Amino acid sequence: MERVEQMGMLLGTAGIVMAVTGLFPSLTGQAVMGGIGALQLAAMLSGLSLLIFGALLYVKAAFYPRARATLAQQIAVRLSLTALLLATMASVADVLGFGSNVHALYAEDIYFGPLQAAGLIGGFGVAASGVLLYALGGMRGQSQEEDNDPASSS
Repeated sequence: MERVEQMGMLLGTAGIVMAVTGLFPSLTGQAVMGGIGALQLAAMLSGLSLLIFGALLYVKAAFYPRARATLAQQIAVRLSLTALLLATMASVADVLGFGSNVHALYAEDIYFGPLQAAGLIGGFGVAASGVLLYALGGMRGQSQEEDNDPASSS
């Protein structure tokens, strides 16, 4: 299971790098322009998604390697994924046409206002709390496979 833990850390690290690159494109040597671009927004959202997926994978492999997921852990995974979806939808609301400042997909400037920023940060916060719930929601000690095995009860 050590390889799975390393894969979770790799995904999380790649997510951090992508998110920081999307937030601060001047770190890569790109010219700083006013506003936010579609590629920048995609890099931020992809990075945050990779970070959450990597964290979930790491927590599963490190803390509960052979245990089946409890109901609380299944809810935590769904909470994280739903929060990522809502953060994505809030961030690209204007591009998709249901925001308050609707632009065409081919427009050069994408409006990323305070409501979109709050949706992105709030969604990421809820997704991160889902990872924390996953870590706290499992059974420590005995694995659940041993509890459900009828041969071990005799």
